[in-house]
Amino acid sequence: MDMKPRISVLTLGVADLEQSLAFYRDGLGLPTEGIVGREFEHGAVAFFDLSGGLKLAIWAQDDVSYDTGLPKSPISPTAFTIGHNVMRREEVDTIMDGAERAGAEIVKTAQDTFYGGYAGYFRDPNGHLWEIVWNPQILPEDD
Repeated sequence: MDMKPRISVLTLGVADLEQSLAFYRDGLGLPTEGIVGREFEHGAVAFFDLSGGLKLAIWAQDDVSYDTGLPKSPISPTAFTIGHNVMRREEVDTIMDGAERAGAEIVKTAQDTFYGGYAGYFRDPNGHLWEIVWNPQILPEDD
């Protein structure tokens, strides 16, 4: 069986759905219809539209634990990172500043990278690690 590379949703487990919704919607400006699925036990979730049809979802860690049968465990910020690639170097600082104002913890201030780019890291209110990066070798497609 060949798995086609069709990843369409990245789901982050969060401690507080409302707080995380505010961070991503109001703080980072990601488009969303807000929390849906409240009519289902363990079903409340919010989706954010990203480029290329990809969606970011936030779902309470308690509900992820319930659905999977796995015990809830602390977030490991070094288990994976989410990279947000921008078109212009200056956008890195703008987004990092906005994330910090929205409650993110700056882990590494934006700086020149070894590969000729410019990047910084922040943790969202739940500890998930985001890299904001301008890489002139792999610029995002212009939406």
